[in-house]
Amino acid sequence: MMAGNDWVNSYLEAILDVDRGLEEGKSSLLLRERGRFSPTRYFVEEVITGFDETDLHRSWIRAAATRSPQERNTRLENLCWRIWNLARKKKQLEGEEARRSAKRQREHEKGRREATADMSEDTSEGEKGDMYGDSHGNNAGGRMPRNRSLGIVENFAAQFKDHKLYIVLISLHGLIRGENMELGRDSDTGGQVKYVVELARALGTMPGVYRVDLLTRQISAPDVDWSYGEPTEMLNPRKNEYPLQELGESSGAYIIRIPFGPKNRYIQKELLWPYIPEFVDGALSHIIQMSKVLGEQIGGGQPVWPIAVHGHYADAGDAAALISGALNVPMLFTGHSLGRDKLEQLLKQGRTREEINITYKIMRRIEAEEHCLDVSEVIITSTKQEIEEQWRLYDGFDLVLERKLRARIRRGVSCHGRFMPRMVAIPPGMEFHHIAGYDSDGELERNADNHQNPLIWSEIMRFFSNPRKPMILALARPDPKKNLTMLVKAFGECRPLREFANLTLIMGNRDDIDEMSSTSATVLLSILKLIDRYDLYGQVAYPKHHKQFDVPEIYRLAAKTKGVFINPAFIEPFGLTLIEAAAHGLPMVATRNGGPVDIHRVLDNGLLVDPHDQQSVANALLRLVSDKQLWVRCRQNGLKNIHLFSWPEHCKTYLSRIISCKPRQPQWKISGDKTEHLEAFSPSESLRDIQDLSLSLKLSLDGEKFDAVGVLDTLVTEENAMKTISKGLLGVNEKLIPNVCTSGFPTFKRRKRVFVIAVDCSSASETLEVINNITEAGRMKVQENTLGFILSTASTISEIQPLLASGGMSILDFDAVICNSGSRICYPSACIDESLYELPVIVDTDYRSHIEYRWGGDSLRKTLVRWAASVNDKREGKIIVEEDDSASAPYCFSFKVNDPENIPSAKELRKLMRIQALHCHVVYCQNGSRLNIIPVMASRSQALSYLRVRWGVDLSNFVVFVGENGDTDYEKLMGGVHKTLILKGIGSRSPKLQSGRSYPLEHVVPFDSPNIVQSNGYDVESITGALMNIE
Repeated sequence: MMAGNDWVNSYLEAILDVDRGLEEGKSSLLLRERGRFSPTRYFVEEVITGFDETDLHRSWIRAAATRSPQERNTRLENLCWRIWNLARKKKQLEGEEARRSAKRQREHEKGRREATADMSEDTSEGEKGDMYGDSHGNNAGGRMPRNRSLGIVENFAAQFKDHKLYIVLISLHGLIRGENMELGRDSDTGGQVKYVVELARALGTMPGVYRVDLLTRQISAPDVDWSYGEPTEMLNPRKNEYPLQELGESSGAYIIRIPFGPKNRYIQKELLWPYIPEFVDGALSHIIQMSKVLGEQIGGGQPVWPIAVHGHYADAGDAAALISGALNVPMLFTGHSLGRDKLEQLLKQGRTREEINITYKIMRRIEAEEHCLDVSEVIITSTKQEIEEQWRLYDGFDLVLERKLRARIRRGVSCHGRFMPRMVAIPPGMEFHHIAGYDSDGELERNADNHQNPLIWSEIMRFFSNPRKPMILALARPDPKKNLTMLVKAFGECRPLREFANLTLIMGNRDDIDEMSSTSATVLLSILKLIDRYDLYGQVAYPKHHKQFDVPEIYRLAAKTKGVFINPAFIEPFGLTLIEAAAHGLPMVATRNGGPVDIHRVLDNGLLVDPHDQQSVANALLRLVSDKQLWVRCRQNGLKNIHLFSWPEHCKTYLSRIISCKPRQPQWKISGDKTEHLEAFSPSESLRDIQDLSLSLKLSLDGEKFDAVGVLDTLVTEENAMKTISKGLLGVNEKLIPNVCTSGFPTFKRRKRVFVIAVDCSSASETLEVINNITEAGRMKVQENTLGFILSTASTISEIQPLLASGGMSILDFDAVICNSGSRICYPSACIDESLYELPVIVDTDYRSHIEYRWGGDSLRKTLVRWAASVNDKREGKIIVEEDDSASAPYCFSFKVNDPENIPSAKELRKLMRIQALHCHVVYCQNGSRLNIIPVMASRSQALSYLRVRWGVDLSNFVVFVGENGDTDYEKLMGGVHKTLILKGIGSRSPKLQSGRSYPLEHVVPFDSPNIVQSNGYDVESITGALMNIE
């Protein structure tokens, strides 16, 4: 121990000798990642990582005991104390991380055991197979199985080349345009922007694909180029191995810019969250209109719906999930980077959750990614590392359980209501049309009459005293994560490498270091100091400027000098620059953490290194540039295999995953302004005219009709029939409904204004008072026959009817009723014979088929019953929560909550279900006295989107009334193109309802939107005044 203490004392003395910087400003636990190297930071890191805290404490005691007036001893005492606290903090953080990891592992193991127990059939050998299904199996040579599904795709191209697919991609943040992309302009305009644009362009040229729309934000702001405000931009196709099968009026790939968010302002991605519902409404309008247009061109008059909607990053994934639910089409998701992984890294730096959430809105982002796991058919990643190390952090994905489910699906065995998305690693593609060819010796082919060297060559070569030496090239922004300071150290401290090669650092563009961000400036200054320390002048190039079109020329210069490309990042999610370098004949040295491992497996064109081991990096670089045979072999391997990363190859695998999804699309035909005559109806077609057609509907044993004209059936007595249906029992009497008739569409279709009453009150009397006040205020403001009403509530339809009757109202006063927390839509009709049926309403079973995706059914109900029993057991037999049969329905399992204050929150229950691969929405309602579990595709807000799509209504004519707070789905009712009127002084008052959210309401509700207005109260006068503000 004394020896260790002597080392500590020596290090502390060294710190005092070389730098006082530690005492100025805030200390960092991740000293290397701050990007600034100094002896002080080196010695502090050695002390923190190399010695026990007792040694540090002993050094502090020694310094304190030998006080003297000298400044040095005072500084030594302070320094000991601060480093001791740093070490203790580091140990604390490591312990917290270990506890989080252990807790997550225990939760997943418990969920896995319970899910496996429910799936009672024996596990076959198939369930012990590959971890991620076909996309990750073994293949010859250990390379990535990129070609496994290519036979399927070739058959697809041959068999379905005359089919015309419509694909929708979504990427919301950053500046997106087809040409002259401003990559690196800000943190939101980077590799993802380039990827989505090139993906859309490449898909637009594939056989069988007719149109691709890339939806993004329309930005008309003074600080960005005017082109980002253009509503539509066509992406011109590059040279491709597949000729376009057919050119149509609307064929090809397009960027479609949807206006949403603050007008005339470009904002960062963290501020976009509250405006996503507005984007969804605008995107739905475009997709519906385009589906009609494509239907006229290639669909024989029937709408051509997207075969899939693909969200990129969490914000676009959240939007894609909502669009997928509204249209009933498959969803794909690509994370690009993931919130939970970022949260873990930031927590390791000692930052608090509160600080992280304020800066990055990280909890909102994580919940969006969990929602994407709930809804997506396929999750596309760039590497297996993303699946193994990052997605495993999420509640909705478990490697072992996914393997079991995949095996059961292959065997055709029931998964008992459990689902997980298919994880597929598809490395990004790359355009090679601009890359010069190579002769048989691997030399660049150039035209004989072209001897002019690119200008960027002279800009780089002017730095070197001998520009002909092999060039070690690094291309990365000056970010601590890119580990460029270590690279310069490795180069500077390895004399043979310095004598043999030059180093080129392409670190973005800069005019003045003082104008750079503090982090980037710190990294760059550290590099300049290291160049000076090791006297690397004439051996290191670091040009201030380059254009995007200069990058290929930089690669060519490095290849011409027989150099090497290096990516030394601590972690590299993929590493597109490694592919670009290989395409230009450059071998690579790359980090062994992340995507480069998969790239190396395919290309076999270099060496992998530990980015923390400076000596191994230097040795790998020296070996590759000095061993000519190894260099040639790596270059040739890269050039031979690089086509596996082309866009056509990427798109083949991509399309194979899309066509493997179970097809889903709306089951109705979009109604126009006139009633369409349908010569034939089937159970999958919809009712055109609810009130002007004679219906012959009857209930089958499971609640669906067999011989109905359309898919709307009548709701029989709720207390008896729906209880029987929800239990899956037999015995429902079949009754015909004769001669139900009136005029064309649901009445709200013809209204100029529709009021949606979605106020969640604390009592029945409050509910009646609010409904009466809203209807009275509406009729004072709007002409009566042009105003419609929709009631949106957590109650059942059988509870609503007597409630309204007690207040002198009728259910027939409403054009539609959204009930059971959005899991059911009913249309009141005066033409139903009440002598045969107690309730004069018609249930929209189109909506039922719309929301049944991933509904766990009876397996979910059994799991919930077990959960309720476990909650009660913890309270020594006290009945906290119990199943409520009378309020349950086929797509809504209800539980009575007797003690709202002692029941787990909505987010806890949702997490428990996700861990067991059960996907649903958890809604605490009726002031916390009821718990509704509904399909993940259902909600009160999604029901409005359904009505918009189903009946073609304009949501901008809707006014949604909500209270100051409400059920746990309350937040989703605000935002979008509809108007929202918040009634002050009304709403559920249970604090438990608000504890289920892990982020502030401001992160999801755009309170600055002109579409959201708050009244002074909920009396008639206050409501009337607020309505005037809306107008």
